[in-house]
Amino acid sequence: MALVDAIERVLWTEQDISKRVSELASQITDDFMPPSTPPVLVGVATGAFLFLADLVKHIKLPIFIDFIRAESYGSGTQSNGAPTISFDLKLDIHGKHVILVEDIVDTGSTLSCLIAHLESKGASSVSVCSFLDKPARRKVQFELVGKGKFYRGFECPDYFVVGYGMDFAELYRNLAYVGVLKPELYK
Repeated sequence: MALVDAIERVLWTEQDISKRVSELASQITDDFMPPSTPPVLVGVATGAFLFLADLVKHIKLPIFIDFIRAESYGSGTQSNGAPTISFDLKLDIHGKHVILVEDIVDTGSTLSCLIAHLESKGASSVSVCSFLDKPARRKVQFELVGKGKFYRGFECPDYFVVGYGMDFAELYRNLAYVGVLKPELYK
């Protein structure tokens, strides 16, 4: 089956994504202009890798980049609500401004866990830059740290979406757009 045959409909095209990512990068650039110290952008692997790569190319500041991996989905379509950190940061973030870069905020469980983890490592602030936000599925309200901000790419309707780094059972990450996966492929 071709990739395109798995998609019920496209929600955001490659052009939509490019435009919004540039806008988010401009906001971050404006918010962290000197005399602010360079922020640490922490990509949540694996889903945020394309978003992070595109985002950092448009940020007009010196930045640090690192990755963290939290797992809560396995090969299913629903978060298990009990995320675990399976790969931690390499950089020391004590006293630094951290921007957690996520592919999608769904229930809020993973994000809340990651924010608490970064705070425990001494981050002076934790902001979140999420490509998609799905507030209809929120079960856990997360709190940002210090003067952290929430940067949102798009509000996502309550569909199971893939593409632009997001997957189902590790497939479909390589789509250049975000689309709704046909339900018969995961039910």
